[in-house]
Amino acid sequence: MDSVEIAILVGVIAVLIIAVTSRVGPKWNVAAPLLLVLIGIGLSFLPFVPEIEVEPEIILAVVLPPLLFSSAVNMPAMNFRREFNAIGSLAVALVVVSAVLLGFFFHWIFPELALPWCIALGAILSPTDAVAVSIAKNVGISSRVTTILEGESLLNDATALVLLRTAVAAAAASFSVWHAMGQFAYAVAVACVIGFIAGKLGVLARARSGDATVSSVISFVVPFVASVPTDLAGGSGLVAAVVAGIITGRKKDRVFSADQRLSDRTMWRAVTLVLEGAVFLIMGLEVKKLLHEHTEMAEGSGAMGSLGVIVLVAVVALVLMTGIRAAYVLPLTAALGRKAARMQAMQPRMEAMESAISDRDMRRTHEIFIKDAGPAVRLKKKLKKKAHALDERRGIQRSEEQVAARMESGWQRLENRTRRALSDIDYLVRQPLTWRDGTVMVAAGMRGAVTLAAAQTLPHETPFRSSLILIAFIVAVLSLLVQGGLLAPLVRAVKPSVPDEAELARQREAVSARLADVIVEEVEGESAVEHKLRSIVARRDALLELNEEGFYQPECTAGLLASFDASELGLRLKIEQMAGGPDADALSIASAEEAELEAMASAADALPARRVVERFSLATPGVSGTDAQDEAPEGEPRG
Repeated sequence: MDSVEIAILVGVIAVLIIAVTSRVGPKWNVAAPLLLVLIGIGLSFLPFVPEIEVEPEIILAVVLPPLLFSSAVNMPAMNFRREFNAIGSLAVALVVVSAVLLGFFFHWIFPELALPWCIALGAILSPTDAVAVSIAKNVGISSRVTTILEGESLLNDATALVLLRTAVAAAAASFSVWHAMGQFAYAVAVACVIGFIAGKLGVLARARSGDATVSSVISFVVPFVASVPTDLAGGSGLVAAVVAGIITGRKKDRVFSADQRLSDRTMWRAVTLVLEGAVFLIMGLEVKKLLHEHTEMAEGSGAMGSLGVIVLVAVVALVLMTGIRAAYVLPLTAALGRKAARMQAMQPRMEAMESAISDRDMRRTHEIFIKDAGPAVRLKKKLKKKAHALDERRGIQRSEEQVAARMESGWQRLENRTRRALSDIDYLVRQPLTWRDGTVMVAAGMRGAVTLAAAQTLPHETPFRSSLILIAFIVAVLSLLVQGGLLAPLVRAVKPSVPDEAELARQREAVSARLADVIVEEVEGESAVEHKLRSIVARRDALLELNEEGFYQPECTAGLLASFDASELGLRLKIEQMAGGPDADALSIASAEEAELEAMASAADALPARRVVERFSLATPGVSGTDAQDEAPEGEPRG
């Protein structure tokens, strides 16, 4: 066989290994990424397997952008906003602190290595890995912890890579704190701008494509449209891919059609499975190459020590990294817990504020915040008089109806802000963070492919380059195997906050009650299938509005949205088949039943089996999991 056929065969075998591992791992209660790393290490030492080295640009520019984009698309945008301060703190401050402290540690161990190179190695080891976080998502932790971990891993790469470039430049010339800060701000700003534009253009192009296949192709291209120009402009391509993903995720449920959403869901699950698996398999396969390079350098006195010394330094570095993370994360979770208590104390006043706004009572609204409403009312009258004077100078004449409309618009904006504040309070109070959650967040901060790829970007003139890369690799592999392997037992021992099934059940029932109120009147001349389709669309729109209110957790609505999409797609296909047919009325009942079966089959992948039929019943007009209830059950969230 020639080289092309061999490459194809190797690729096919790798994909099969990834597919089999993804099915076998859960049955063995072992995370599939850990199995893939071990399989890769074992294969690398087989005599017929050549030494494998993957260019770091392939990982940073080809593999990671679509993975980060997919994660950002599926991340609940509202929860990301709520946790942005914590995420930003972990993604920036913790990375900088870790890089500097690790740099001084390495300089103390290897004084012959200049401090800038030591800080460069610290920057390589500092960021948690977005792909590795997938291990933490499968051990039953709360959605709030998952959001923080995932958000941190999506954004901290930019901090680490900018620090790495700055440290490398400092080793060759001089170092300026202000220059480093400016470089970081520039990299993030460029990434945000280009990522925003790419996300908007991607949404617009897919909305106008009108074809699910074309839409999926565009979706796969969007992360590269964001990352490649950003890298060329000196920004962070990975952050650009994340920003494009967030923009897409905010629009996908409103702009794209049902077949586009279902096609995207299937396509990205396959892409994520293959790319994530390839990352971990490659990490294992590179072991032999890295050990061989270190051995050659050691024989030529170009290494920092023997293999045993390198392993020991890597182990100590991993312990130190974990300690630094614990010293930062545990106080952070305590601060977040105190914030939740302060927000809870504000809840009665905000509820009173909401009631006053609903009644359009200006005096009572001001009294919530100001003991004496007189000055506030006088200020309002003064501002209103100035507004009228300004209109007169501009020659604008407003009718009473226009003035009333402007006032009502202001009330609506104030009401929306108040409801958002109440939903944020509800979110923080229902999912408080404790030291138990902080402990899990510390253990879940695993390193992975980003660390190894960043290490391989070190210039070839870097002193002891092979030893530095080997330290980074050992830290990443030990982090995955040790932290990843012990994470599930740790969760069972520590007992952090977990999804409250009783609370989720109450929220599901509350959603059922709200959607049961959505009634779509029949239109003369439409078939039963067409009426059912309009009912599904109306209920799905109502569900999206409930999502935007923020009082219901995404776990309660994600599966139901998927079932609505499948049901809508099935009905539209049947309507196309029935168009112009002589037996449209006779086919309508059969079409509806087949569409229900298609929707339930699709929902089965996203929902626990015991909830599939119950949740899907919401997609059928007149059928609800709470038909016997006229009111939302006790414990229903606000909204």
